[in-house]
Formats: sequence, C-alpha cells, structure tokens
Amino acid sequence: MTALASSQLDGLPKIAFAAVSIVLVSFALYTAMFGVFPDMIQRGVHLSAVMALVYLGFFASKDTHVGVFGFTWRRLKFSLLVFLGIATAGYQFFLYDDVTSRYGSITGYEIPIAILAIILLLDATRRTIGWSMVGLAIFFLLYAYFGREFPGALAHRGYDLERILEQVYLGADGIYGMPLGVSATFVIIIVVLGALLEKTGASGVLMDVAVSMTRKSRGGPAKAAVVGSSLMGMISGTAVANVLTTGTISIPLMKRAGYKPSVAGAVEAVASTGGQLMPPIMGAAAFLMADIMEVPYLEITKSALLPAILFYIAVFWAVHLEALKANLKPLGNFEVPDVVDSLRKNGHVLLAIPVFVGALVSGYSVMYSSLAGIVCVLGLSLLKKTSRMNPSQLVEAAVSASEAIIPVALATATAGIIIGVVTLTGMGLKFSSFIISISGNNLIIALVLTMVSSLILGMGLPTAAAYILVATLTAPALVTMGVDLMAAHMFVFYSAMLSSITPPVALAAFAAAAISREPPMRVAMISVKYGFVAFLLPYFFVLEPRLLLMGTLGEAIGVFLMAAIGIVTLACVLQGYAMGSLSWLTRTVLAVASLCLLMPEISLKIIGTAIILAILIAWKIGQTVKKDGA
Repeated sequence: MTALASSQLDGLPKIAFAAVSIVLVSFALYTAMFGVFPDMIQRGVHLSAVMALVYLGFFASKDTHVGVFGFTWRRLKFSLLVFLGIATAGYQFFLYDDVTSRYGSITGYEIPIAILAIILLLDATRRTIGWSMVGLAIFFLLYAYFGREFPGALAHRGYDLERILEQVYLGADGIYGMPLGVSATFVIIIVVLGALLEKTGASGVLMDVAVSMTRKSRGGPAKAAVVGSSLMGMISGTAVANVLTTGTISIPLMKRAGYKPSVAGAVEAVASTGGQLMPPIMGAAAFLMADIMEVPYLEITKSALLPAILFYIAVFWAVHLEALKANLKPLGNFEVPDVVDSLRKNGHVLLAIPVFVGALVSGYSVMYSSLAGIVCVLGLSLLKKTSRMNPSQLVEAAVSASEAIIPVALATATAGIIIGVVTLTGMGLKFSSFIISISGNNLIIALVLTMVSSLILGMGLPTAAAYILVATLTAPALVTMGVDLMAAHMFVFYSAMLSSITPPVALAAFAAAAISREPPMRVAMISVKYGFVAFLLPYFFVLEPRLLLMGTLGEAIGVFLMAAIGIVTLACVLQGYAMGSLSWLTRTVLAVASLCLLMPEISLKIIGTAIILAILIAWKIGQTVKKDGA
C-alpha cells in the first residue's frame, strides 16, 4: 500500500519521502560500517523513520478542499501523524539516558505517550499490512488485561495498564524487542543490497538466464518462472516482491505459450514463494531465526539448502508434467532473450553475490558481509554505462529499499507487542502444553497442528511476522517432543512461508492474480495444487534431519537423492501423469512408494525403490508389447 501511495507523491511530500528514505538507509549503512548503537537507539531511529514514511506515503490525495497555507485537511492530518509517529516511536531515543536510568519503569506522563505510540503503530500496521496482525495484537493486549476472565488453563491473574505498557513500550521484549532489532540491523542492509542489484540490472540478467536455460523445453516460460524465481530469491527475499519482479515477464510468456492465465499466475506465485527459502540471501524470517536460535546465519542457509532445492524440484516437475499433458511447445526463438548480450551489459554486478557469500563463509557478520556486497555493487556498477547509476537512481534505490522494509519493520514491531504479552503472561508455555496435550504426545499430530497454526496466523502477514508468532508459541512444544531445534524452527519457517499461497488470504497468489487478471481465489486454489508437495516436505525433514545437512555429507547426499525421487514420484501422482495418464490404482501404489522413499527407515526406502522399479519395468514391457503388436 505504501509503495503504491509513495509512487503517486509529488512536490514537497515526494522530496520528504525521499529524504527520510535516505536517512533510514544512511543510518543503516553507518551502523553496519562503524557498529550498532544501543538497542533502544538503533531500533528507535529505525521505527521512527518507518512511521514517518508510512504517513508520508498517504499524502497523495484527490481531496480538493484547500486548508491552511494551501494544504488539504488530509495533508494536515497526515503531517500531524508524521510528527507524532516520529515523536512516539523515537521517544526512547530522544530521552535515552532518562529512560534507561529508570530500568524500564514507566512514569505518569509516559502512560499517554505509550498508549498513543501503540495506537499509531497499530494504525500504521493496518494501513500497510492489514487488519490480521492488528487484530492479533489487540487480542493479546486484552488478554493481558482481562486474564482472569479467560477460561481454564488460559486464565492468569491479569495485569494493570501501567504494567502492560511497561512491558510492551519500555520493556526489552516488547515493541523494541529482538524482532525489530533484526529489521533495524540485518534485514535493512540486505534489502539495500537487493535494491541496488535491482537498479543495476541484475534482476533482468537473472530472468534472461532463466528464460534462456528453459527455451528448448516444453512449457519453457513456466519453467523459466521457477528457475527465475529461485534466482530472484537471492535478491528480493519476499514472495510478493518476487511475483511483481519476475511475474511481469513470466506470466505473459506463459499465457502466450498456452498456459491458462490462472495456471500461469499460480505457477509464478508458488515459485516466488520458495524464493524466501533459497540461500544465500533468504527472507527476513531467516535472520529472525538465526537471532532466536542464537546460531550464525550461515548455519540457517546451510540447513535450508536441500529443502529449497527439493521445493523447486517439486514445482519444476509439476510444471513439466502440466506441459506434457497439455502438449505445449517450446518457446520460439524470437521470444528468447540474448543472454550473452545481457550478461555482457549487466552481468558483472552479479559478482556482488559471491562477495557477500565469501564474506559470510570467512566468518564476517551478516551486516558486514552485506556491506561488502553493497560496496562491490556500487564499484562494479561504475564499470559500464548500462549499469552505472546517477544520483537520481541512487535515491530511487534508497526509496525502493525503504518501501521494502516498511512492512517488515511494522510486522516485527507489532509482533513485539504479542511477544511482550506472551512473556508477561507465560502464555507460550501454556500454548506449548496445549499442543502436546491435544496431540496426545503424537509428533505427527503436533506437526499438523503447528502447520495449521502457521497457515492461520500467517493469513495476510509477511512470512517474518507469521514465523515470529508461531515460533514463539509452538516451536518449544516440538522441541519438548524431541524434535531437533533447527528442524523445529525450519518447519515453522517453511509453514509460515507457505501461508503466502494458502487461501483465504494468500498474498503471493493475489499479486500473481493481479498480473494474470484472474480471480484471486482461483489462482490461490491452483497454487495450493502446484505447491501441494511442498506442504508435505517439512514433515519429512523433521523425520529425516539429514535433509537439513545434519550428519555426514555422504549421508545427506544419499537421503537427498531418495527424497528427490520421492517428490518427483509424488508430483506424478498428484498430476495423474508420468509416461502417460496414470490409473487410480497406479497412482495409489506410486503414492505409497513415494512416501516410503521420504521416510527415514532404510527398509522403507528399499520397498519404495522396488515398487517404482517394478512399475517402470511393467510400463516398458507394455510399451514393447504394443510396439510388437503394431
């Protein structure tokens, strides 16, 4: 919403939006280079700038009623909101010494300031993300106050307004807690790197490479969407941004190749959703995961690698089978971009990605590694006119980065309200106990309940926000039941990611629907069909942690190959097509075989392999008999 509104700004509001964007980005770059400020300063400045940007973004107005000094009343209202947003969000920054000297205790005059800060934060979140997250935050605030009125195990003694505000506004676990800290440090720097790669033409190069790689294959545009989205995930890290970047190219190509518009939108939505899982630059939730688990970000990317590849194998194979069923033709040569020319013009800026990865592998922090990538992009962009950025384009990159960070910052700040209440009331332990109790201590049922929680809580939310909520409430239950900590959080992350394509609110599918000009719900339903295998994958890497590269490399490769065959087989079952149309009996047998291959027991893997080989041999014999008979 804000990105659209800011693009309609002109005059002074446009200049102000750009100026605040430059301040936000410059502050992030400064702290990445010279060190992070104390938490409340770092996070306060970050949130203040974001609040200002939200309300500046709504200055565009068709209101013709002229107010004071030529300002419309709407602009006067939002001018006041900009001022109040900066003042309340940055209160602890402006009065840092005074607040810290009281160790978080709240004074009488700070109570209305805290109330106003929460109201403005929820309003900004509503305008940017929607009501779902705001509704949850309000529910948790009411839960903190009216705790005695809740039934059974959910009940608690209740807290007065002053104690709740201390926890939520001044406490280390509230609005200015760890989630907002991740947004103010790691995520903003990664977003700046992505914006610069976008402005220097890197995204166009990646898409051209994807189209060129799949040009001779049936259904090439859909496969290009899959490959392109996996590559674009290294730049955008968000499902909707991925759709809006690659979808504008891939969806029209898919439609021209013969795909139904709704199918084209669905393929792009599913492929773009997986981009958040693709190393080395994953979505914001991955940085949150690293901070919550207190492990290096590199450990998260290592564990995510094989699941990400399996995700794209599943989607790629589903697309391939759809092309075979519909007898679609490869792309014509006139539609294939000149990838050599594209690489020659802008390919050099992609060297920033290995620089980023190399710095991470060498042991540098995410912020410093990202900074190295940014410096590399800026330096490389000067080498050729096609990638060189003028001052106007640098400002555009800052604005683009700011627009991308707004929903993340607001989601993490609002999630801080929820986490603050959960910490205050002990609801996290109660919820974990509830999951264990209702599942009867059965791991599979607990996993299903966790995924359902992720999909419900993730409706209309960015993946990062959905991950924070579910990780806080349910991940401890999985760990208590014996699930490895990394597997538990990766399961939650994966489930939260899939909420982007799950009806009734599926942000990535809705974005793709807008491009394909199809009903959003239809695109969302078809997205679930193409991504169905992806919904099953998290269960298997919980049962088989070697898929998260836990164990020896040889074991991981063996398990991965079995899993790849399993998900390809499962895709055939879901599409009802392999070497030809499959009967229901064959589909049922293959479904059993694919599940056997994905299970950890070696005996089941042998059974699954034997079933698939038997069916292949029977098919080959049948083909030979038909040929001889003909």
